[in-house]
Amino acid sequence: MDFSFSEEEELFRKSVREVCEKKIAPHGREMDEEAGIPSEIIKDVGELGLLGIMVSDKYGGQAATFTKAAIAAEEIARADTSMSVAVYYLVEAAWGFLFERYAVEKAKEEILPDVTKGRTFLGIASTEASGGSDIASTSTTMVRKGGRLLVNGAKTYISGVREAAQYGGGFVTVVKTDPASGHKGLSLCYLPAKEFPGVTVSTSRQMGREGISNGFIKITDAGVPEHYLLGEWNEGFYYAMEGFNCARPLVAAACIGAAEKVLETGITHIKQRKVFGTPIGKFEGIQFQLAENYARLESAKMHVYKAAWMLDRFYKEEKFSRGEINKAVALAKLVAPTAAFDIIKDVMVWHGAYGYTKEAGFERALRGVTSYLVGAEGTMNIMKIIIGKELLGKEFSPI
Repeated sequence: MDFSFSEEEELFRKSVREVCEKKIAPHGREMDEEAGIPSEIIKDVGELGLLGIMVSDKYGGQAATFTKAAIAAEEIARADTSMSVAVYYLVEAAWGFLFERYAVEKAKEEILPDVTKGRTFLGIASTEASGGSDIASTSTTMVRKGGRLLVNGAKTYISGVREAAQYGGGFVTVVKTDPASGHKGLSLCYLPAKEFPGVTVSTSRQMGREGISNGFIKITDAGVPEHYLLGEWNEGFYYAMEGFNCARPLVAAACIGAAEKVLETGITHIKQRKVFGTPIGKFEGIQFQLAENYARLESAKMHVYKAAWMLDRFYKEEKFSRGEINKAVALAKLVAPTAAFDIIKDVMVWHGAYGYTKEAGFERALRGVTSYLVGAEGTMNIMKIIIGKELLGKEFSPI
């Protein structure tokens, strides 16, 4: 049993942190208030080889492990605790990996090189008005017609709609291809978003993560090329679940990155801030809270990197069952966002009135991690259902 990172991984972390602190951190408030990630940041992240990081080098990626991908997610979120750049990064990392696994060669050659160079955006479109976690209730349809895939429907609360529409790119999209078969009647396709006939996007304002857009996709008789089908017809539910398993550890890694940065700021503050002539870090009410938060953060890290380690072996060595992966990934996604939220909230309180100001920056982090509590990449209750199902057996699953 080895809990250390390799020398290569440590060097990778150092290089990513240096670039992120220099190129991303100074723009945190600007991105949140002006609602956009500067193109220079996307360029810098792309030049570092982080966009589509797990895509093979044939298409411009690094063929990175899940462990390295998680390290990058953690470091990016340390630099931008609002999670905006982290969201841009992690959806491309996870769904780029899935795209390469299931797309045909023509589609991979057409789409992935532009994604890894930062020229276009690749996202995931699964959520609909009926809900996000229950993708079996997807109402967006796709049929074969005239040599193309005809798509109709709508997607809601999708990250990156403005970026895809303006700069090019599209979304791995969940569609219903056999309405009578429930979750066994879903497929995946790539849906272009920039000036594609039948596809229109609109944006909405979120509580947080304002640096990356969020919004809606309306799809009316969009004739998607046949080679944009991902994998086999009616197998989309299983591919989507696999994609979420790839994304969730990166989400959790980003949460611990933001929480770690905020907690470090909090430690500095309670060592320096005095009341009644005494640093507040000497008071048990603060010190015990710090110890508890540190313990939760370290626990979350263990879950995150264990899940990443297991995924690396699942794909390369075919170790672990699908159920073991489901449980490990859900544990990471369950523990990290809740721990991050509580840590950021406590540090905000330690700072008193200043903690409540925009200048302090804690509210950006609090708003950012909240998105992963309410539903992005799966709600907390869905994570509990997944864990319960793996512990008790599928006959005990309520869904």
